[in-house]
Amino acid sequence: MSQQIVKQTIPVFETEAQERAYWESSPQGQDSTLQLDWAKAKRVRLPNLRPTTKTISLRLPQHLLDSIKVAANARDVPYQSLIKVWLQEKLHGH
Repeated sequence: MSQQIVKQTIPVFETEAQERAYWESSPQGQDSTLQLDWAKAKRVRLPNLRPTTKTISLRLPQHLLDSIKVAANARDVPYQSLIKVWLQEKLHGH
């Protein structure tokens, strides 16, 4: 015999805190399989999502920074962006 799972409706929350409390209300958290029909889920693309960046401090000799800025200007790109491209290329052996 096949058991049919009855889907539960997700309550309407007034605040994000209420929603968080609902999903965290049991030791294992609420089981979303009782509310969501994952068979109807659709894959989404987020083309404008940018990776998280971290600000760092990097000390470079002035002549090296000046050379990087000249190279960036010749390519019409910001020098920090050019540094990131070069680091990525070096990391991946291009």
